[in-house]
Amino acid sequence: MLKNHYPKPHSPINNQPTTTGIFMSLRAVFFDLDGTLLDTAPDLGGALNRLLDVKGKTRIADDIVRNEVSNGAYALIELGFGAKIGDQKTEALRQELLDIYTANIAVLTTAFPGIKNLIEKLASENILWGIATNKPWVYTEPLLKHFQFASEPQCVICPEHVKTRKPDPESLYLACEQAGCSIAEAVYIGDHERDIQCGQRAEMTTIAASYGYIADKNLVLQWGADYCVSSADEIWPILKTL
Repeated sequence: MLKNHYPKPHSPINNQPTTTGIFMSLRAVFFDLDGTLLDTAPDLGGALNRLLDVKGKTRIADDIVRNEVSNGAYALIELGFGAKIGDQKTEALRQELLDIYTANIAVLTTAFPGIKNLIEKLASENILWGIATNKPWVYTEPLLKHFQFASEPQCVICPEHVKTRKPDPESLYLACEQAGCSIAEAVYIGDHERDIQCGQRAEMTTIAASYGYIADKNLVLQWGADYCVSSADEIWPILKTL
């Protein structure tokens, strides 16, 4: 179940955590949501294809949809309907897509293999965990209600909770504030370049999740993350060294 003390939208950041440049001790692990913690592509892709069915358009293959999921609803509409349909039509289709998705938000979504085991290990070591995502709270909250982990997330930071979304580091500053740790005591894991940029701008240790929604896996190494994993099972051995 979700905690009931998440930050309110546009919570002020009074004391941005600082880093000494030395990893002191691991106290918190923060995850991106879509493509890192949860595999939401089947439900997002299903919503897109149901919308395409309604509009008499050709369905999009699942593997193609997966590569666009992290880019948001607008990217999915562009994928399904093309880039030159006009702003008003795009917005209307986007809302239809999100309505379909909301009604089927956790039908096929699962935690990525290894994630539940990872959180069990974090809980056994009294290491907190949380989420910093660009997925709006209106979709994040009902989605997370369908999942139970060995421990609850200490924080769930969505765009409504900050003034500037990722790759701006504000969400990670707020995550640390909620978890009661410093930047130097936390790690951020994500499957998109903006996640790694967010962590780098916060001066937080970063892990790139190449098992996520990445079209060209070869590009991951160019992001400059501190570590890169091809499955969630590879995360705990890294965390143990920290």
